Amino acid sequence: MPGGRLTQQERQQISLGLADGLACAEIARRLDRPTSTITREVMRNGGPTAYRADLAHRTTEHRAHRRKQATPRDPKALPQPHGRDAEAVREYEEMFTTALMASGLPKMTARVMACLSLRDSGSLTASELVQCLQVSPASVSKAVTYLESQGLVRRERDDRRRERYIVDDDVWYQSMTASARSTARLVETARQGVGVLSSRTPAGARLENIARFLDLVSESLARAAEQARDILHTKPVTPADGWFRLSPTPSSRRRRPPRYRRRGRAHRPGRPGGRRPERRRPRR
Repeated sequence: MPGGRLTQQERQQISLGLADGLACAEIARRLDRPTSTITREVMRNGGPTAYRADLAHRTTEHRAHRRKQATPRDPKALPQPHGRDAEAVREYEEMFTTALMASGLPKMTARVMACLSLRDSGSLTASELVQCLQVSPASVSKAVTYLESQGLVRRERDDRRRERYIVDDDVWYQSMTASARSTARLVETARQGVGVLSSRTPAGARLENIARFLDLVSESLARAAEQARDILHTKPVTPADGWFRLSPTPSSRRRRPPRYRRRGRAHRPGRPGGRRPERRRPRR
């Protein structure tokens, strides 16, 4: 299907199709366009009965021209808490987004993840994400859906019944756990293939090696996630919280046995030369 915006000729064909009583799906099939594109175009410009191709085209051009003249996002104009440098925060957000993209996330998904992760609250609404990233609501919704499927973002309702997207400290543990479960399902599928193809064949042996390797990786990943989970919940101690005592208190010190000097062999009181003294029989 062709991409990009609708042309004036395509809008004329949409207008003629609506005049002939055709449905949006049929018009989309003739133009080789998605049905959602045609439906959105018609409903945005008056509906099936009031759609005019020339008026819709002028309105779209005016809307695009207004977006180009909109003031770009100025990071210095945004208030930064804790006395942070707005320019440094913006540069680091771009660097963090690039790192997420290198790990396999799509560009828009990485931008949404970085925007949520670098906020002190760790949560934003859809409108706040749209305003922060200067993108469409559909792009934010698609990115959040993907992040939620990977266990990186969760949804909650605030006091005003608005849906908020949240990324917290425990979300990376949940993501690692979901990845381990996905790998375990792949291991099970590979083992089923070994039973179908037989382990004596090259293809079956290949699947068996894949199952063994991924099984080891899945177990190691789940074990490492469990061990590192406590680190995510450790909070740094500030001077306002008080200082830790590095040395143990007298009550908590363990009493050690006294040390004795070595004289030749092991010397202990009552043991000359390290030998046990002979017992004398009491006199009667």
